[in-house]
Amino acid sequence: MSTDWEALYQKGDTGWDKGEPSPGLVDFLAAHSEFPRGKALVPGCGRGHDVRAWAAAGFDATGFDLAPSAVRDSNDRIAKEGLSAKARVLEGNFLEDQPITQFDWLFEHTLYCAIQPAQRDAYAAAAARWLKPGGQFLAIHYLIPDTEGPPFGCTRDEVVARFASRFELLGEWTPRSYPNRTNLELALRWRRT
Repeated sequence: MSTDWEALYQKGDTGWDKGEPSPGLVDFLAAHSEFPRGKALVPGCGRGHDVRAWAAAGFDATGFDLAPSAVRDSNDRIAKEGLSAKARVLEGNFLEDQPITQFDWLFEHTLYCAIQPAQRDAYAAAAARWLKPGGQFLAIHYLIPDTEGPPFGCTRDEVVARFASRFELLGEWTPRSYPNRTNLELALRWRRT
């Protein structure tokens, strides 16, 4: 059963939205000014907090979301923050749509845990499709045991097994998280093979 994300935005039932970018992403971008500033994609970006963080760090950032309300709100926030030259959010389905371009970076934060677990193979295929060869995939996964979601839980072993055939694992760590997710998130950095 799929979730009607637009209906949740319309009702204001957006408890997953913390009103700020992922703390782990903020730290990663601050610690890695040496990376070339290319094109970054944030699928399932919601109100675009992470998209704006990538843009503020100098990347050309694109977000994707299914919910028209989230897309409109994201683009309004981008304009208000003066980031329109570096950021945009488009309505679309990351899992099914053909890439508008291939990206240097893909950032996962809350899409993987939001989709039905049966769609996770489609996510791995989409990640490889949207990234350039050699492109990097930064993922912060929510390691919870929940099987009734969203959010749907996952384990490190499940995630690594799913992506290892298409990506080379470059590193992993426990990122700084929102207070209610402390020590429940795992950051993985991959390179598309």
